[in-house]
Amino acid sequence: MAKVLTSIEHDLGGLHVKRVLPHQEKRMVGPFIFFDQMGPNDFPAGKGINVRPHPHIGLSTLTYLFAGNILHRDSLGNNLEISPGDVNWMTAGKGITHSERESFEVRANPHAISGLQCWIALPEDKVEIEPAFIHVKKQDLPHSTYKDVMMRLIVGDAYGLSSPVKSYSPMFYIDVVAGAESTITKPHPTQETAIFVISGKIEIKGETYGTSEFVFLDENDHDITMIEGGRFIMLGGEKFQKVPYLHWNFVAYTKERMEQAKDDWKNGRFPTIPGDDKEFIPL
Repeated sequence: MAKVLTSIEHDLGGLHVKRVLPHQEKRMVGPFIFFDQMGPNDFPAGKGINVRPHPHIGLSTLTYLFAGNILHRDSLGNNLEISPGDVNWMTAGKGITHSERESFEVRANPHAISGLQCWIALPEDKVEIEPAFIHVKKQDLPHSTYKDVMMRLIVGDAYGLSSPVKSYSPMFYIDVVAGAESTITKPHPTQETAIFVISGKIEIKGETYGTSEFVFLDENDHDITMIEGGRFIMLGGEKFQKVPYLHWNFVAYTKERMEQAKDDWKNGRFPTIPGDDKEFIPL
């Protein structure tokens, strides 16, 4: 039977987030080890997202927005703005530093933010790869439209589509918009699958779920039916047989590597961000 994983609310400097993963009942869904709903938040002029430089190892970050804009900068020299429907995919590997702020034009006016941020654990044999970053515009992501169902494949492989975003283990992350009475079958019967409802209501084996609920499907749950027209994110992948450690912004498979990352950040051994190196988030 499908299970709702409840979220915990956090206030990150004025940005309200609802964190689902890691969860005490389910630390990971496929390779997804962290899941945050950002907002919806409304900011007055002069206020907004201002996440100072901070490090990551052992994971990829996935940022996907429904409303608003975020300015991404990292130690590889990337400096660009993400808009709704685009995807930012940053692979930390052996170590990267990034910040999440806003452009001058956004901060100068009242504005809103709404979206999702996920962390995807790298397999054990990939945790020390070179860091990398890719930004893909919404029009370059695979789409399908059939009857009353529209899908955008953001990362991974599903329904005969393949995303240009390079991932490191079998996974999928799909944005679905569908009309009432539509039925969507999960893409990979043997892979772990979860649904995050953005709007409307869905039904799985007679149970109904609504807005902002994160639903982990049982292996025998195959179909999602729309009770009301709406939108949801479907995500998952192959179950990790070995669950890595997660501490702060770090993913590692040994405690020694985790301690090394903490010491490296405390002592300034991570790379810095060109043009954004005047402040940082302490360990």
